[in-house]
This record gives sequence, C-alpha cells and structure tokens, in this order.
Amino acid sequence: MEQYIITGGHELHGSIPISGAKNAALGILPATLLCSGVCRIENLPQISDVRNMLDILASMGVRIRYLNKNAVEIDTTHTQNVPTPYEMVRKLRASYYLIGALLGRFGKAEVALPGGCDFGFRPIDQHIKGFEALGATVQITEGGIVQVEAKDGLVGASIYLDVVSVGATMNIMLAAALIKGQTVIENAAREPHIVDLANFLNTMGADITGAGTDVIKVRGVEQLHGCTYSIIPDQIEAGTYLALAAATGGAVTVTGVIPKHLESITAKLSEMGAEIEEGDDTVTVRRDSSVRMRRINLKTQPYPGFPTDMQPQFGVLMSMAEGTSILTEGIYDNRYRYVNELRRMGAEATVDGRIAVFEGVEKLNAAPVHAPDLRAGAALIMAALCAEGTTVIDEIHYIERGYEDIVRKLKSVGAEIRLVEIPDGAALERAN
Repeated sequence: MEQYIITGGHELHGSIPISGAKNAALGILPATLLCSGVCRIENLPQISDVRNMLDILASMGVRIRYLNKNAVEIDTTHTQNVPTPYEMVRKLRASYYLIGALLGRFGKAEVALPGGCDFGFRPIDQHIKGFEALGATVQITEGGIVQVEAKDGLVGASIYLDVVSVGATMNIMLAAALIKGQTVIENAAREPHIVDLANFLNTMGADITGAGTDVIKVRGVEQLHGCTYSIIPDQIEAGTYLALAAATGGAVTVTGVIPKHLESITAKLSEMGAEIEEGDDTVTVRRDSSVRMRRINLKTQPYPGFPTDMQPQFGVLMSMAEGTSILTEGIYDNRYRYVNELRRMGAEATVDGRIAVFEGVEKLNAAPVHAPDLRAGAALIMAALCAEGTTVIDEIHYIERGYEDIVRKLKSVGAEIRLVEIPDGAALERAN
C-alpha cells in the first residue's frame, strides 16, 4: 500500500505544466471504436483511469502502441464486440461510454455497470432514454450488466434530457455519429470535454454542430476514419493547483491551459483575496500568506457554472478563510465525506444534506487521513500542505486516477511531499 507523507506550512512558488484532460480522454478513447483504422491520440494523461480504459480496449482486440509517454496509437481494425471484463469496468465510471461507441459501430453492446468514485446515486436513466429514442432496447440484468441492442438499426431522433448530464450527452453523441438521419440533443451539457469529444469525432469525419451550447446536432455519416488528435488541457487539474497556491500562499503559474475554461474558478479565488494574472495559455495565482482569505458562498453547477470537481478543494479554502462560508453542492448527493477528514485536521464544519457550513480557523493541524475519492484526495493534499506538522494520507490510489505525476509537480514548486510504500498490515493496524 502507498501513502503520501506531507509536511506543510510552506509557500509554493513556480510553474506547473498541465496534463491532458482526464474527462476528455475517457470519452475520446472509446470513440476510437467508431472507426476501423488507426488513431493517434496526443496529450494523453498518464493516470490510472486512462490505463484502465486502454486495458479494456485491448481486451476487445484493439491494438495499443505507445509512441511516447503521452501519445498512443490505437488500431481498432480488429475490434471484437465482446462483453467487457467486469473487473476492469467496475474500476471506471467512464466505462459507460463503451456502450454508446459499441452501439454506434455494431448495433449492440454489453457492458457492466460502471464503478468509479462513490458520490451517491448516479443513475444512467438519461443514457437509456437516449439509446431508446434512437431505436435501441435496453435491459439491465440482475448481475448489473447493461445490454443494449438495435435489431432494426438506429435512426436519428430528437432527445430532450430531463437533467443536464455530461455522460448522457457524450454517450448519445457516440451512438448517433454513424446512424441515419439527424439527432438533436436538447438541454445538453456544455463542458469543455464535450466540445473536445465533438471536435475529435469531427476530425474523424463526423458532422456535429452546437457542442458547447445546450443544443447539439449530430448528422449521421456513413463511416469515420482514423486521425491524429491532441486532447485539451485538464481544467480540474489546473484549478486544483491554482487553489493550492491560494491556500498556501506564494505564486504558482499553470502552463499550457485554456484560461476561459478556468474563469468560474479564478473568479472565486479572486473573491477570496487571491491575485489572478492570465496569459495566452497560462494563469498565475498569487497570495500573501500573512493575510487570511476572505469568506465566500459557493454553489456547484453545470458548466459554465462552478465545477463540482472543484468543490472539495474550495472546502479546504473555506475552512481557513476568515468568517463563515457556505458551500452548496448542486450536482451530487454524497460529496462531503472529506469533511470528516478535515475535522481531524482541526477544521470546523457542519454538513446538512447538500449544504456545508465552514467556520474558518486560523490554521489546520497535521493528522492521519484517508482519501475518500479522487477530488477529495486532492483537497486533503491541499490541507496537508497548509497544516502545521506532517500529515499521512492513505488510499491515494483514488488521487492517481486523475493527477499525472502529482508528487513531482508539487515538489517542483517547493512542496514537501513524498510517496512511500508500507505493508498492508501496518496500514490496517493504523486505521484501526
């Protein structure tokens, strides 16, 4: 078992290059199944979620060849439409994109219900609604296998999503790219990685317009071809490092980013007292650590609103801001499990349903903590880098699902963090 050992209390200074977007990559990799040929994907983040998706594709006969650390060649010529391995799929929430891709190419798919971080009940009912509107039948077996088939073929349709759903929007785009007629997705999600998926599909020869708005039109084409494509930078990775700079004080520049994607995050950092400077593809956050941050109220919303994946990181900022801050989670039901860990470090916070109230304290203290999910784990790293003393973080496999080279990147700006291996028995004894 691995842990992070972190000694806090130091300002951070320097620049951090941002990797490719996790959420874009996990839609684009299954999308390669829609063509019978070779795709070259660049700026691919080296994270465990991406490796798991590539392993799933390889189990289906897809040939994978790494060209360098962040570029891969994917040959889908000999893809087999076989049931996806349950043990692989259950680790990965984004595995449900395989349903749309396989349905679009082969007219049927059989994929286990996905895993990933547990934020409470996250249904796929809007995905099913979309597949059925296109002409497919959907069954979910007692063993949690999603079986989708279009015996009479798929045909374009107008689909209104009852709630804004990133996953359903992307899955319907995948299923509709090769079918007859036009598919219209209304109340579509607008996140940057949806635009990136649409751009990738169009580079392969698809005809998709409206991505980035709430109405997306997919005009089916007869076939798609291989291409070379570079994934956009990761909005949440960049936002995490910017929030970290505000938390510790100092000055950190994230490079290779799209500043517009970060506007909802930088606006709130500015409201808390940080100084923001934008370049063409850089954003810098500066803050004087001798002055406490200001309180804020914040609600997570679909893009272009404040992203739910930055909610735990701002919970850490609020725990140290002067005064009372109120945080409202507008997307998921169960995203405050990290608050118990922050309390172990001296935070004063209460949670009632989707609302958390933080009474800011002057400092946090080191403590042994567990990462309950990906973004909460990143938030605990932030807290540890602000706390007095040395903090031990367990369950770091969650963090490695979404942050490439996080230890090296943090060390490069002055963080005292190291990765250690400990016997499983020792971790269990300490946990008890």
